Amino acid sequence: MGERLFKTAVMTDTNSGMSVREGTERGIHVLALPVIIDGAVYYEGVNVTHEDVYRAMDEGLSVSTSQPAVSELNAAWNRILNAGYDEIVYIPMSSGLSSSCANAALDAQSFGGRVTVIDNHRISVTLYTAVLEAKLLADAGKTGREIREQLESHANMASIYITVDSVEHLKKSGRITEAGAMLATVMKIKPILLIDGGKLDAYSKVRGMVSARKRMLAAIIKDRNERFKDVPDKNMMVALSGTMRNQEIVQTAIDTLHNEFPDNPFIYRPLSCSIACHTGPDAIGFGLIEVPENLKVD
Repeated sequence: MGERLFKTAVMTDTNSGMSVREGTERGIHVLALPVIIDGAVYYEGVNVTHEDVYRAMDEGLSVSTSQPAVSELNAAWNRILNAGYDEIVYIPMSSGLSSSCANAALDAQSFGGRVTVIDNHRISVTLYTAVLEAKLLADAGKTGREIREQLESHANMASIYITVDSVEHLKKSGRITEAGAMLATVMKIKPILLIDGGKLDAYSKVRGMVSARKRMLAAIIKDRNERFKDVPDKNMMVALSGTMRNQEIVQTAIDTLHNEFPDNPFIYRPLSCSIACHTGPDAIGFGLIEVPENLKVD
């Protein structure tokens, strides 16, 4: 008999855009994050949907999210380790956007080295692809340390540009001041934000969503031709994400990106409910992500 393959479990949360159900189908453990609507706590993909969140926002209800409770995280890790895994790699959202990564790393210390928390500065669709890459490595028998080294070695090889239809939810989450939100609303200004290296920064501002989409397309074309010019097309994935409710806008964006990047792999993933709490409905983002050639997203 041959030597037993090292067994590493891959775990993330729904901030990655991966649902609990999809994770189960892919052999990935996914922790459902809380969504708090008018004081009641729900869990993404379990008892609340995107439509529920958008409806609550349209009705003016209070909508927010929070990081996973330590007790829930510990229970999940113990359950996985007791199922026969040697160790776990846990990949939450970037430490630059939330304290959940640092808190998880601190909590992992009580597991005797059997839980490795990876901060590869990703969120949403970029985090989704990182989780799939981790699963490929785990299936090949890599340890948590080896997986962390691989993911963190090219953590910054991704960028997302995102714009929101309304700045109201950014105001509520503290990303923009009340005065700034009022001015943006009156002037119909759409801020374009850049998520790069795990941090959220202002990139540009334009009038109207059509202009915003054009500006974001120009930004990723520039990144492809300059910042990522040495990455082969087969390794540079073009990404679309958002909270768009109009499927014609989704399809137009897909067609635009396919036409501009015909030789690149492509991914479209809706933003998670927990991220939608900050962006609101009808946000849209374009991005680029370096991925392994054998990574499949369908």
